[in-house]
Amino acid sequence: MYIPPHYTNNDIEEIKAFLKQNSFGILINIVDNKPWGTHIPLELETDGQGNDILVGHIAKANPQWKYFKDESEVLCIFNGPHAYVSSSWYKEEEVPTWNYIAVHVYGKLSILTEEETMAAMHRLVDKYENDSKNPISLKNMSSKTLRQVKGVVGFHIKVSDIQATYKLSQTRSDDHQKIISELKERPDSGSQGIADFMRDKKS
Repeated sequence: MYIPPHYTNNDIEEIKAFLKQNSFGILINIVDNKPWGTHIPLELETDGQGNDILVGHIAKANPQWKYFKDESEVLCIFNGPHAYVSSSWYKEEEVPTWNYIAVHVYGKLSILTEEETMAAMHRLVDKYENDSKNPISLKNMSSKTLRQVKGVVGFHIKVSDIQATYKLSQTRSDDHQKIISELKERPDSGSQGIADFMRDKKS
């Protein structure tokens, strides 16, 4: 993706932490000569060789998987908070803008076996049930219920490239404090999230 130099984030550990906290992404490949996207959880993990991979699954009813080819390259898009920034908050006249965080991950996709897909589902459920009041586990579900795994296609994506945009008013450092305070007064989660990222980057 196009990233102006001041908005590029090359801190791979920070980006990986972002991907783990914002793992609901969009998987994109080509279906019938058109881009096709599916919104799904894509979990960042490490394989047995130490490679970064994304692990996920989609329904077999979704035709996208029929265009998965072993070692075919795909794009995964992850979005963080975003917020409108009014130029009325600037010391000098300028047009308004939008602050946001976005990460694009490219990689080669390989289809998992049914056993590997089930193991990935166990890890996924355990991760998100961890903070539940009454956590459930796939280990306690009947074999009849777990047969639903036959209705999905699991895959992993060996990461080949990560591109990250953190657009946080880097070119307006003199206005940062005002932008942060104005964003914090807004009730929406996007404004709150961008304000927090801007504050963390300053500290």
